[in-house]
Amino acid sequence: MSWETALDNWVREYLPDLRVACEEPMSRHTSFRIGGPARRMAFPERAEQMVLLLERARELNARPLVIGNGTNLLIPDEGLDRLVIVAAGLRKLEAGSEPHTILAEAGATLAQAADYACGLGLTGLEFAHGIPGTVGGGLCMNAGAYDGEMKQVVESVSLLFPGEGVRFLSGEDMAFGYRRSFLTDHREAVALRAVFRLRPGDPEEIRRRMRELMAKRKASQPLELPSAGSTFKRPEGHFAGTLIDQCGLKGLTVGGAQVSEKHGGFLVNRGGATFADVTELIRQVQARVLAETGVRLEPEVRIIHS
Repeated sequence: MSWETALDNWVREYLPDLRVACEEPMSRHTSFRIGGPARRMAFPERAEQMVLLLERARELNARPLVIGNGTNLLIPDEGLDRLVIVAAGLRKLEAGSEPHTILAEAGATLAQAADYACGLGLTGLEFAHGIPGTVGGGLCMNAGAYDGEMKQVVESVSLLFPGEGVRFLSGEDMAFGYRRSFLTDHREAVALRAVFRLRPGDPEEIRRRMRELMAKRKASQPLELPSAGSTFKRPEGHFAGTLIDQCGLKGLTVGGAQVSEKHGGFLVNRGGATFADVTELIRQVQARVLAETGVRLEPEVRIIHS
């Protein structure tokens, strides 16, 4: 019996209210709008469903891939012979038990978390308002912008480990660094929720700051086209977008993929871009920048090959 048939049978018996899609196009679930069908895609809405589903998927060798909004993923056009679990249904937000804290499930977007904090008169998450990913993705990549990052606000995180259960890590235990964390070093662990420790602030001032940062983002980034945000990590002592611009690479095109003419750090889908188009464009940009500047660019986008 195939793993997907065994999974279907198990879901019908043990999680009958869990929505599972067959051969669901990944292009509908990634910001690049690229990617073929996932053999199975599940949409848990409660942490209990997530825990049971992950344990069973690993027993079946379904190679589960947990995603949020898919804002940092590049998926092959032939799709994935694995179970993709979309965590976006786990999006509860509530005031924490300690003063000036909020609890956010991993599927809540960073924008939703920032809005919720603003409504409580808590400051510290304004930087996250324009970041398109979820709390879970933000924890994994230590998401940040405009001098703010997750490291500054995470009090604790609930993580699910296969065969072990849920563990609670402090913000310090999460080992946040530039576009990395405990989760990037332990891909088997899955974030369930986070507690953010914030500060009291004036809601009107918080809202003004969020509008200001969003305006900056819209003015400088190609938000009108599908992309995965910044394609490359910031090299030490440099900015990837500046190096790409200096090498005259803005507008460089491979198939439907293009180095944005608005911001060199973004590779965008001009329409009909394939996995091969984007990976080849990444290769060409890396090669040119290395040859002309001596700087090696490392992708920030997570490229899933199978």
